[in-house]
Amino acid sequence: MKLGIVGLPNVGKSTLFNSLTKAGAEMANYPFCTIDPNVGVVPVPDFRLKLLGDFYHSKKVTPAVVEFVDIAGLVKGASKGEGLGNQFLANIRECDAIVHVVRCFEDPNVIHVDGSVDPKRDIDTIDLELIFADLEVLERRISKTTKAARVGDKDAKRELEMLTELKAHLEAGKDAIVFDMEKYKDEEGIVSAFRELNLLTAKPVIYAANVAEDDLADDGASNPHVAAVRELAKEKNSEVFVISAEIEAEMSEMSDEDREMFLEDLGVKSSGLDKLIQASYRTLGLMSFLTAGEDETRAWTIKIGTKAPQAAGKIHTDFERGFIKAEVVNYKNLLDAGSYAAAREKGLVRMEGKDYVVQDGDVILFRFNV
Repeated sequence: MKLGIVGLPNVGKSTLFNSLTKAGAEMANYPFCTIDPNVGVVPVPDFRLKLLGDFYHSKKVTPAVVEFVDIAGLVKGASKGEGLGNQFLANIRECDAIVHVVRCFEDPNVIHVDGSVDPKRDIDTIDLELIFADLEVLERRISKTTKAARVGDKDAKRELEMLTELKAHLEAGKDAIVFDMEKYKDEEGIVSAFRELNLLTAKPVIYAANVAEDDLADDGASNPHVAAVRELAKEKNSEVFVISAEIEAEMSEMSDEDREMFLEDLGVKSSGLDKLIQASYRTLGLMSFLTAGEDETRAWTIKIGTKAPQAAGKIHTDFERGFIKAEVVNYKNLLDAGSYAAAREKGLVRMEGKDYVVQDGDVILFRFNV
């Protein structure tokens, strides 16, 4: 999973990125201090891994990972090359989802690129730049498809119809993710053409409302800026989570034990990283299954609804190709039983075939033959 962190300059993007990844991206109180996209790989917190690792006395415990890309602050005109322009928009195209950091705190010592804190305006600024960048991509595709349609290519004519509708949709200031593809759903070529465009506004967005420490305990409920972000996100069917990049930065220097105590003192249940990863998994429809044993206990990220052979393919393509069956047990049932043998005796270990849909928290041993 690859998440692109975007936002206007000075909204707390790099501070948040640093705290999430401890990668030490440069931070400064001026626009464009992030010149190259910083990339950090972060383990996905999963309490089940430690339990299973201890259960098996595993030599190695390997969590699933999320890749974060910190993209330089976008400004009005970025799609036309203003600020640092299109090179950064290109970095977003590679991501599965966008984390849009929105400033929801007042601080006279931190410059706002537009002179005041206004989440709706800030979100619209970024959104419009992404739409403008998408329109450029679309216009190039329309030009190419128009030529093919003129010489009588029926598929091209149908694609052109979709592209023209999509262009009008974007020009109306609407994101591609809410474009109605219902009438094209049975036309594989059209659906494929839409996907190939890889539009920025077709990517799911998660809003990170960056607040001051005082707003964390009530999850931003008394902060009017957070309320504005939530209202906008509701219209876009997006998730919002409240975070204090400053507090995350402090916690990134602490031990796990100290971090837990610190969160308790703040009256906060989850760290920003936990909130972000949970929101990302929900937004992208992801979950984890587990493999466990003496050598290694490991989490594997898959799409919800993935069948056993495709889940096996996440480990190795040979596992999918030669799939025979999957031995499956729920992690909690396994731990409660006390041993794999006891779980099997109690009938908690099931033999599943090619049509089995893997569930979150399944511990699986794949049988295959190549």
